[in-house]
Amino acid sequence: MAENLLEELVEGLRCLPGVGRKSAQRMALYLLERNRRGGEKLAQVLSDAMSRIEHCKQCKNFTESELCEICSNYKRDASLICVVESPADVLAIENSGAFEGHYFVLMGQLSPLDGIGPEELGLDTFETRLQSQQIREVILATSSTIEGEATAHYLRELIEKYQIPVTRIAQGVPIGGELEYIDSGTLARSINERRKIEY
Repeated sequence: MAENLLEELVEGLRCLPGVGRKSAQRMALYLLERNRRGGEKLAQVLSDAMSRIEHCKQCKNFTESELCEICSNYKRDASLICVVESPADVLAIENSGAFEGHYFVLMGQLSPLDGIGPEELGLDTFETRLQSQQIREVILATSSTIEGEATAHYLRELIEKYQIPVTRIAQGVPIGGELEYIDSGTLARSINERRKIEY
């Protein structure tokens, strides 16, 4: 019986991204041999998170409340919306400290081959938001993959029907990056999307 339970624990840990059989086995044995209290706490927190964390009614980010902390913060600029692919993107932008608006989280990107269309991304909810709120700008912050670009293109056409200005995050040479090590696609985009230096 114990061997079966151990195997179930190893298989359970393998659901995490980047965790193969060996890593899952190491984690399981570590918890059982050296940190049972940590394992019990992890089990409790996982159970609570899976049952209590839902999607924000307005932006679809993760939250325990009807509205997330960002959407319910009256100090944030609700007229400025940044569209991202995942909650991880929200965290990345928030950590930059450069954005004070609201978000809309797609929870993916358009991918017809995978059966992901506008309905799966909740774009009906987004469109309702465009109609019902005073929005002065929408920033598209999708990835620069083919699917991310297709998603941004679709969103731009959707938003322009409401005559709301649409911008796209800049993409190109990272701070501290040396040109000789930058891939040609990134370098081409940085040259094509160059901007005037203000004096």
